[in-house]
Amino acid sequence: MTFTVEEVRFNLGHIELAAHLYGPEDGQPVIALHGWLDNANSFARLAPQLEGLRIVALDLAGHGHSGHRPAGASYALADYVFDVLQVAEQLGWPRFALMGHSLGAIISVLLAGSLPERITRLALIDGLIPLTSDPESAAERMGSAMQAQLRLSGKKKPVYEDLQRAVQARMKGTVPVSREAAELLAQRGLMPVPGGYTWRSDSRLTLPSAIRLTHQQAMSFVNAIRCPTQLLVAAGGMLAKNQLVLSGLPFDVVQLEGGHHLHLDDQQGASAVAHCINRFFAAS
Repeated sequence: MTFTVEEVRFNLGHIELAAHLYGPEDGQPVIALHGWLDNANSFARLAPQLEGLRIVALDLAGHGHSGHRPAGASYALADYVFDVLQVAEQLGWPRFALMGHSLGAIISVLLAGSLPERITRLALIDGLIPLTSDPESAAERMGSAMQAQLRLSGKKKPVYEDLQRAVQARMKGTVPVSREAAELLAQRGLMPVPGGYTWRSDSRLTLPSAIRLTHQQAMSFVNAIRCPTQLLVAAGGMLAKNQLVLSGLPFDVVQLEGGHHLHLDDQQGASAVAHCINRFFAAS
């Protein structure tokens, strides 16, 4: 199977975002959103296997080839949601589908719950709601986040002598991935610097959030979704252990073998995810 990938950019005024464009011009419009510290290459194995979809796979702000937020700004979830909405406006898509992995799935749920009339379908890969906390911990959390922000100016990004050292580091990251997945993410995530290579991603992405929703607040977005929705859960991923979140969801949940990056780690996992998503989008 042959396919083409087009590099596109969106100037949103406050920031410029990069993206990969896949699929036929007359396909169902889909915006695809990757996970934390990943980039648009997260969909490099999956997108070519999807049928009849016009996919815009974004580099989220601060990731990949997209711009970083201005000094003094942060990476709040609501700002990601608004970025996606602005991209849809530029594309001229009054209604569109969302496909998200991890952080991208969380952003997708927030947008679909907030503006249900805009979203036609929701395909989620091992992600659903943001990390939550109890109301009583709000003050302590904000204080810790402010202290971490003060300390950030004294930290430097790691510099790797060559590409393979960077790939090995990504393989052993907070969420481990296969070598093939790390190489794909590194293609779009690294930049040359004196002494070797470092990651393009904004260092502020590693800061803890100053404010978290409660579980009830987060689930209110899930309950506000009105479009057909499918959640693919990786058996060895993050969501499979959280039965509090998975129990009683008002939509289709499918568990597949693989880790958190099952759609990217290997061809078998990507094909299994593609089979589910193709069937989901083909359903009337």
